[in-house]
Amino acid sequence: MIKNIEIRGVHTTVTPELQKYVDNKIGKLDRFTPRHARESVRADVFLKESKNKTKKTCTCEVIMHLPQERIATKESTVNMFAAIDIVEAKLKNRLKKYKDTHGSQKLHRKVLARLRRQTGGQEI
Repeated sequence: MIKNIEIRGVHTTVTPELQKYVDNKIGKLDRFTPRHARESVRADVFLKESKNKTKKTCTCEVIMHLPQERIATKESTVNMFAAIDIVEAKLKNRLKKYKDTHGSQKLHRKVLARLRRQTGGQEI
């Protein structure tokens, strides 16, 4: 679980139910980060609500501070919980890419060794 999650509400109050939901959804994303980076991951969550004459718009913006990179995603929908779900899916994809590029090289060496064994030692 990501321990450093800061939740701020802009033009809205952050209820305990909403805070628990954000902690649950965003907190589980640490398994998509490399192990060496898990202690230093920090997430800033901004929950905004704006009302026009015709409709209400809820925006969720998450900025994740990782070693060597900062990942930001933002989504606006009618429901705050739906916005959090969409941001979680976007962050999951971005973190998978981050883990592929900044992850352990041992895994890649093991995969290459297995492929060499399967192909009979030929160059890949």
